[in-house]
Parts: sequence; C-alpha cells; structure tokens
Amino acid sequence: MSEKENEEVTGQEQEAKETVDATTETGENEKVAEEKVVKEPTLEERYAELNNKYVRLYSDFDNFRKRTIKEKADIISTANGTLMADLLGTLDDFERAIANNEKVEDIENLREGFKLIYHKYFMALKNKGLEPMDCKGDVFDADKHEAITNIPVENSKDKGKIVDVIERGYNLRGRALRYAKVVVGQ
Repeated sequence: MSEKENEEVTGQEQEAKETVDATTETGENEKVAEEKVVKEPTLEERYAELNNKYVRLYSDFDNFRKRTIKEKADIISTANGTLMADLLGTLDDFERAIANNEKVEDIENLREGFKLIYHKYFMALKNKGLEPMDCKGDVFDADKHEAITNIPVENSKDKGKIVDVIERGYNLRGRALRYAKVVVGQ
C-alpha cells in the first residue's frame, strides 16, 4: 500500500472511531438522562404501597397478640401442673394415713402423722410463694382483713385491733390471695 492509501484508511478508521465515540456518548447521555428522570410514583401507587405496609404490620401485630395469649395460657397451665405434681406426694400421704387409721389405736401417733402431712403440704405451698398472714393483735386494716364481727373488749388498747382470727389469710408472692377473716375488738 502506498502512503496515500495508508493515510486514507487511517482517516476512515479515525472517522469511524469518532462516529462510534459520538454514538456511545449520545447513548450514555440518554441513559444518564433516563436515570435522572426517575418516575415519581403516583398517588394510587403510593397509597397501595402504604396500604400494603399497613396490612402486613396489622397482620404481624395480630399474630404477635395471638401468640402471646397462647404462651400465657401455656405458662399458666404449666405452673398449675408443677404445683399439682408437688401436691401429689401429700395426697399419697393422706391416702396412706387413711388406710393406716383403721388399724391404729394410738391416738398420739395418729396426731403426729397428720402434723407431718400438714407440714409437708404447707412447705410445698410455701415453696411456691405462699405466705400466711399473721395478724392477731394487729390493727384492723380493711385492705388486708375481712371483719366477720366486732366484740366488746375490756382493755381499751385492744379497741380497733384484731382479737381473733377465724380464717387465716394468705399472700402469694406479696399479693393478697385470700383475706383473713377476723374478729375486731370494739
């Protein structure tokens, strides 16, 4: 090839290259322009998106509520089951005591046996958080006691105080489970 032909081919290649570069730049500019012109969502689309989020959130909360109710019921039933299992030993002791009472002639042993069963039963409940209210001699408090009756007292310092306990009250972990039924001095 001659030098002139060589220059023509090089010139043509250069023009083709410039055309491709120009096309590429134009294509890139169009892409950039398309990227810059992001479609703004319409009100309907935005409403649908927010409604969808709301429905999902509501469903999640409803599922959470149902799950916690079920878990709470399971915990309560399990707690009752544990208490019942602890009291079964005492029930067995009562059954043995009843069977042996038919043969026992020594009343003192019979009393001792019932005291042991009572102590075992009371300790099982105490281990679960039961606390007896000792209120004899205390000032009457309507938040802790239930007055059955009033009786006259000779000593003036016993007025308004608990003279006798008819039925003992109990707390379960600091909260009143059963109020004490008491007789108040007047």
